[in-house]
Amino acid sequence: MRSHSIGLLLGAESDWPRAFEALAARVGEFSWRGETHALDVSRVTYEPFDLRSRPRYSLVLDRVGWWYLLPREWLKKAALMDDVYLPNNPFTFQAMEKHSAYCALMRLGIKVPETWLIPHKQPPANERFATMAERYNQAFDLSEIGERVGFPLYMKPFDGGAWRGVTRARDAEELRRVYDASGEQLMHIQQAVDGFDVFTRSLSIGAETTVMWFEPDRPQHDRYQVKHDFLDTERGYEVVTISKVVNAFFRWEFNSCESLVRGTEVYPIDYANASPDVALTSLHYYFPWAMSALVRWCAFCVAQGRRMRIDVDTRPWFEIGDRGDLSYEEKLREFRALADEHFETEAYEEFRAGPLAHLDEAAHEWFTSDEFDRVLVETVQSTFPSHEHERFVAHYRGLLRQWSDDQAA
Repeated sequence: MRSHSIGLLLGAESDWPRAFEALAARVGEFSWRGETHALDVSRVTYEPFDLRSRPRYSLVLDRVGWWYLLPREWLKKAALMDDVYLPNNPFTFQAMEKHSAYCALMRLGIKVPETWLIPHKQPPANERFATMAERYNQAFDLSEIGERVGFPLYMKPFDGGAWRGVTRARDAEELRRVYDASGEQLMHIQQAVDGFDVFTRSLSIGAETTVMWFEPDRPQHDRYQVKHDFLDTERGYEVVTISKVVNAFFRWEFNSCESLVRGTEVYPIDYANASPDVALTSLHYYFPWAMSALVRWCAFCVAQGRRMRIDVDTRPWFEIGDRGDLSYEEKLREFRALADEHFETEAYEEFRAGPLAHLDEAAHEWFTSDEFDRVLVETVQSTFPSHEHERFVAHYRGLLRQWSDDQAA
C-alpha cells in the first residue's frame, strides 16, 4: 500500500483546510491501476530550510506563495529538486501575471477586450530613472489612448490581485483622475464590456470546472448567486473551455476565471487567479463541490503518478491560434482537446467513477453533520462582528441545506 503525503500551505484560513482534511480521511484506502493508495494530509510549517533537504510531501496545495516569499521559494525548491507535485506552477504564476495572461489569450484569438499598458504615473524610486526617461520615454496623450480603447473603461494594475486598484472611468476627465491616483503602480486600461447579460466566475480544480453567476458589486458573502442553467449550451462550452485553456496553458490546476457574457459573445476579463477564494463564507452553496473536487484531484494526481511540468510549451497552442483557416469555434475545440490531454480527463473520469465514487456520498454525510456545522459556526464567528453571528449562521445553514436537498434530488 502506498501512502501519499499531501501538504497544505496555508495562511489565516481554517475553514477549507478542515473540510479538506475531513474528506481526505473519508477517502480511506483505494485501488488504482493495480496498486492500493492512501492519503496522509498535514499542514506545512514555515522555518529555515536546507536547500538539499528532502520534503516528505508528494503534493502540496499552495494558498500563500503568491504573497509570502518564504513558502514560495520553498515550493520552487521542492519542485526543482524533489519532484514534489504542485497543482499550481509557482514559476508561471510569478512570471506570467495578468498582463502575460492577457497577451497569451489574445495570441490564441480569445476575445479579450481592448487593453493597453501605460507608464507609471509616479516614476519608480530609482536615481537612474530620470536620465533614462529623459532619453527614451515618449510623451503620450492619455485622453487619446482612452478614446482609442473606448469609454467607459477600467484602469487596473498589470499584475492584479484581490481587485486592488480597479477603477472605472466614464470619460477622459475621469481617466485622468484615476491615473493621477495610481501612483507607482503600472496600470492597464481596458475597455469595459457594458450591457453584459451575465458576469460568470468559473472555479477550476483539475479536470473539473463549475461556472457560477457572480455579482462583484455585492458584499463578499453574496457575490456567488445560486442559479443554474443560466448559459445556453454554446456559451457554457465556451466559458468552460476558456477556463480549461488558461489552466492547461499556464500549468494552473486550481484557478478561477471571470468572463462577461453579452449576447452570444464571451469576453474573459480576469483569469490569472491561481490562488482562488474557496472560503466557506464566499462559496457557501458551492463549497462542498469545491472541497470534494480538490480532494478528488489531489488523490488522482498522486495515484496516477502525474509529474509536474515546470516549463510551458506554448507552441502547440500558438500553432492553433495562428491558423487562419480555422474558425473561432474550431479553435476552441482544438484548444479543448489540448486541455483535456493535459488534465488526462478520460482517466480522471474513470478514476472519479471508480475508486473515488464513494466520495460524493461521504461528502454529503459530512456536510450535513454536526462536525461541519461546528466548522460553519466557528467560521462565521471569526469572520463577522458578533451582532451578525446569528443572522449569518442561519444564512449559511440555509444555503448548505439547499445544496443538500439538491444533491438528494
